[in-house]
Amino acid sequence: MSEELPVVSLFSGAGGLDLAVERGDASPLNSEDPGNGLLRVAVATDYNDQALETLAANFEGAKTLPGDIREVSTENLLYTAGLRPEEPVLLVGGPPCTPFSKSGFWLEQKRESRDPNASLLDEYVRVVRDSRPKSFILENVQGLTYKTHKDQFDRLLKGLTELGYNPQWKVLLAADYGVPQLRRRVFVVGRRDGEKFIFPDSTHSGWSERDTKIDPTKIPHVTAAQAFASLPGLPAGVTDDIVDGEFGELAAEVPAGQNYLWHTERYGGRNRFVWRSRYWTFLLRLDPNRPSSTLQAQPGPWVGPFHWENVRTESGYERARRLRIAEMLRLMSFPDNFKIAGTRADVQRQLGNAVPVELGKAVVRALMIQLGYLKDTSDRRIVLL
Repeated sequence: MSEELPVVSLFSGAGGLDLAVERGDASPLNSEDPGNGLLRVAVATDYNDQALETLAANFEGAKTLPGDIREVSTENLLYTAGLRPEEPVLLVGGPPCTPFSKSGFWLEQKRESRDPNASLLDEYVRVVRDSRPKSFILENVQGLTYKTHKDQFDRLLKGLTELGYNPQWKVLLAADYGVPQLRRRVFVVGRRDGEKFIFPDSTHSGWSERDTKIDPTKIPHVTAAQAFASLPGLPAGVTDDIVDGEFGELAAEVPAGQNYLWHTERYGGRNRFVWRSRYWTFLLRLDPNRPSSTLQAQPGPWVGPFHWENVRTESGYERARRLRIAEMLRLMSFPDNFKIAGTRADVQRQLGNAVPVELGKAVVRALMIQLGYLKDTSDRRIVLL
């Protein structure tokens, strides 16, 4: 395709939403299809050096602008992209979610929404106001919609409404769009012409912690085992990612799909923990027959999900293991050849903060269809090959 519609990306991180943008016209449920180039990221910005390295390694030709968005002018963003106001077809970004994440609720300032990073939502509105893109997509954790953060969320919607964009929002479950992960995220989408955006129908169905009804007309959720099926086996003697130490033996005894609750008086393990005294992810093992739970960005040493299979240490002990990078890429529906800068912990942090690509693609594609840039050729009877 000769036409490449320009996109401005804020808070780009590992580039999950950027990848969804550039592959918005690609085949659904195919992480290896690069698409035909309908959209291109003209400029991406982030304050994290490793994120910028990741973007440079995977987005050929995209210009990057380092810096804190609070100190980056919209004029500079557009100049770097070679654009003028109203020329970007799409503005995307997911402001850092720390202030709105459940993982921060034990901190008083976050419970009261006094985290200074919450102001990044206002910066997003500022760039929309100054750049006047034809449309925008904002993504964040579901916690942004909670009553605790009502003032911030309402201010965000009010600011975007006053600009004429008629913002629509919805919490989407990634597994319902072909991602092998039970990850909920809120998307806010708006159009400069004020027309109402209609969110895409889900393509998959399955039970989760909140949804017990399964739609038989849709594709079953993609399981972790299906996601990992074509990956090579773990090389012999690799023990770098074993879960060992204080709870190593206990973690190895937790069955697939279970967590520390296995070792309470109500289950069949050792009676070592008090019922519901820990976070759900403590000693959590993947269930191969279900999508993964949310991939954590900054897990502690005992926070899963860990793989359902054990490995044997050099000393002959059975131990659980952490997920390999290739497996984490699959759970986020990133292509296998995607390069991420840094150590394994750095990779998990970047992926854990990213937008699952297939989920992002579904939203981007729906928006491009409604704006008239793509034809709706979807077949509701998609069949897995």
